[in-house]
Amino acid sequence: MKIALYAGTYVKDKDGAVKTIYQLVASFLSAGHEVMVWSPDVSPADRHQEQVTVLPSVPIPLYPDYKLGFYTASTEKQLDAFEPDIVHISTPDIIGNRFLKYARKHRLPVVSVYHTDFPSYLGYYRLGLFEGAVWKYLRKFYNACDALFVPTHEMKSRLGSRGIDNVEVWGRGIDRELFSPARRSGSLRDSWGAGEKTVIAYAGRFVWYKDIHIVMDVYDSFSRSDMSGDVLFVMIGSGPEETELRRRMPKAVFPGYLVGTELPEAYASSDLFLFPSTTEAFGNVVLEGFSSGLPAVVSNAGGCQELVRHADGGFIAEKGDHGQFYNFCTRLIRDRELYVKKRQNGLDFAEKMSWPVINGALIERYGEIIEAKAKVKS
Repeated sequence: MKIALYAGTYVKDKDGAVKTIYQLVASFLSAGHEVMVWSPDVSPADRHQEQVTVLPSVPIPLYPDYKLGFYTASTEKQLDAFEPDIVHISTPDIIGNRFLKYARKHRLPVVSVYHTDFPSYLGYYRLGLFEGAVWKYLRKFYNACDALFVPTHEMKSRLGSRGIDNVEVWGRGIDRELFSPARRSGSLRDSWGAGEKTVIAYAGRFVWYKDIHIVMDVYDSFSRSDMSGDVLFVMIGSGPEETELRRRMPKAVFPGYLVGTELPEAYASSDLFLFPSTTEAFGNVVLEGFSSGLPAVVSNAGGCQELVRHADGGFIAEKGDHGQFYNFCTRLIRDRELYVKKRQNGLDFAEKMSWPVINGALIERYGEIIEAKAKVKS
């Protein structure tokens, strides 16, 4: 089959959504299919055999790491020349809407993926009054697709309650060779000054909608406790709130935004994963942590809780309750038997989540959607 894929960003390792897209494209290609990608934000390297077209764009004022692209007459001609069998839209923005209209005009099957829980971000930017309008747009957009794929059953239920009725679950996978406890590095821990301390890691963007204030509060609780000299926080990532994090967490380590093998090495060299975000559709970082041998403490809102519940690989705390997050962290640190059990549970769960298995099922589903559309056309 020939897949036309639109993504708001196609820069390898930029975020969890892009990692998922790259893995999907690789799976399509290894299965013998043809892929053409359109995006306004493209990595210059690390491609496979997919064709990639860079769309004209401008930076997004409030989010300069990402770009606002434009669909042009040339884009339409490129789609015509490619003659796709199915259109895959990863971002429901203005360009995504144009791709949707193209698919409908040409009676092509079209699918979308709910990578990011955008509506949940609005409250953090004090734009909550627009939530109703955003859901109205998303409902119209997604219901015009033949299928919307979400990463968890919790998210399927949530979108269903919003009137989106064509939702199917497509989980996320993990590269077990890349994310492995075998990558633990004593020299890296020495460079952090970890010694025999328990390393509590956070990995993600330093933005308020990731609930990083909870991480800061947990840090403060440890600083005031009798365990203050036994714990080290390692904050993996970057973002606009880094200055505030460094100010509030002066003894934490900030290794920066890590890619390639540096990221899994940092995970494996840590001991515990703290991720309080309530805005995740799935939580790729939690699965990366499991695969690296880290029990996780996450929020009871968003997609991460489903991973921890299914794996029994950590604890789920009440959203916003930093005391619960702190207590669960201390339980894992003090109870070695409990820690080993949760760690092994996470590793066992990750073993079942390989990308070939996860994406193979999705590719088969695409074939079914194309076949069903062909029957309707005939």
